[in-house]
Amino acid sequence: MKNHIEVIVETEYQAEQSREGEYVFVYHVCIQNKGEQAAQLLSRKWLITDADGNVIEVQGDGVIGQQPVIQPQQEHRYSSYSVLKTEVGCMQGSYQMRGEDGVFFEADIPMFTLAVAGILN
Repeated sequence: MKNHIEVIVETEYQAEQSREGEYVFVYHVCIQNKGEQAAQLLSRKWLITDADGNVIEVQGDGVIGQQPVIQPQQEHRYSSYSVLKTEVGCMQGSYQMRGEDGVFFEADIPMFTLAVAGILN
């Protein structure tokens, strides 16, 4: 497969940064290029949903100020955060990528849960 990007996300609730009505979550992202050519991450689109069903859409260039080129069989890691008004929520999205052949493609970011520790069984 020429372009195959896999995204893995791990999350952490930040109790010391949170307060009632404002819950802070850090997420650690690993973007793996399992394809046959290098690909550059150009932009991102996130859908952030809280437990009340409120959805925030976030779009922007790159990730944490970078537009990394990920070589075949390599990965790019970064961490960021999100603040929710509820103790539980989820995020999902996509990265706009460009292969070294100049072809643009989307890399899906699978939905993942943000939850205060112990809130979900």
